[in-house]
Amino acid sequence: QVSLVVNVASECGYTDSHYKALQQLQRDLGPYHFNVLAFPCNQFGQQEPDTNKEIESFARKTYGASFPMFSKIAVSGAGAIPAFKYLIDSTGEEPTWNFWKYLVGPNGKVVKTWDSTVSVEEIRPHVTELVRKIILKKKDEL
Repeated sequence: QVSLVVNVASECGYTDSHYKALQQLQRDLGPYHFNVLAFPCNQFGQQEPDTNKEIESFARKTYGASFPMFSKIAVSGAGAIPAFKYLIDSTGEEPTWNFWKYLVGPNGKVVKTWDSTVSVEEIRPHVTELVRKIILKKKDEL
């Protein structure tokens, strides 16, 4: 599977555009070969203050989010969870704001990373190409 790992926040200026686009990407490409993996984080501007349950409810009700939502975590600094330490070590890029995006291939290796200012629409071709490769490989194996 291809994964797009994103640190999300409910009260950020990027929230509306990113959640809508992430859900559209999930709807178009998931869940067999692709998933958005959303990790709520309150480290940047305290823009994810709610509980895990409230965050998930907000994302599901407001945006119809059907992708996996994880518990609120730290994504940078000494308190970053191991998954984000791996993403940071692999790319040399540490999140500096909400909606940082890491594209992870089926082999678990980070393919590319984008900061908050890069829209999901701009990265869609990269995601689509990786998913296409998986589908073609599976087709060849049949």
